[in-house]
Amino acid sequence: MAMHGVTLESLRTGYRAVVFGANGGLGAAFVRALGEDPRCAIVYAGSRAVTAVRGHTAELPSKASPFRFDLEDEASIAAAAQSCSAEGRVHLVIVATGLLHDGSLQPERTWRSMTPATLQRAFAINAIGPGLIAKHFLGQLAVGERAVFAALSARVSSISDNRLGGWHAYRASKAALNMLVHNFAIELARQSPAALCVALHPGTVDTPLSRPFQANVAPEKLFSPERSVADMLRVIDRLTPAQSGQLLAWDGSVIPF
Repeated sequence: MAMHGVTLESLRTGYRAVVFGANGGLGAAFVRALGEDPRCAIVYAGSRAVTAVRGHTAELPSKASPFRFDLEDEASIAAAAQSCSAEGRVHLVIVATGLLHDGSLQPERTWRSMTPATLQRAFAINAIGPGLIAKHFLGQLAVGERAVFAALSARVSSISDNRLGGWHAYRASKAALNMLVHNFAIELARQSPAALCVALHPGTVDTPLSRPFQANVAPEKLFSPERSVADMLRVIDRLTPAQSGQLLAWDGSVIPF
């Protein structure tokens, strides 16, 4: 049985999956869940260092195949696309990468805290990198059958739902990702009507990304990576063509841009 009972019935038996960010909390959970799905033939698990994937997930599924990539190195992403599609087109691509804080880079509480360096770093990781993955992998999606490209975004990327302000670089870079996903979905529909492209909000998950900001999160609203991934896979499994290009929450609800 797949993790939390999740089996992707909407994808063909023997589907091929790719996960970017496999050394992160959510990425590792995606690799494990897909590796346990009996319908999945192989899951390519990408991180900055292959050893990081193996070290982070000691129980890496036997059907997982680690590969290396760097979000800020397009050549490594292009090489990953060639490698992952060498034995056939892929049916599911998950981009489970993201940057909220890193050393001196912290979410801004005021515009006075913004710097060119933090803005550039946030956009490089949260928008440009996933965009380049799409550039090289959308053309590798299976043709004539259902395929899904999904990138992790965030509820705080919604412009119309923003009531608190702050977190300028993170909000703006994830909003840019949403626009890219929407654009990609329009183009993808022309080339491969059975393929879908979405952005997903995983909820507040107990990972290093959210850990400094969990103090005011109710226990029932703080998800384990396994719970969040199971929910998002169910959303992916139930996607309709009309939802392509949207930002969807872990429970399937639409988050306005």
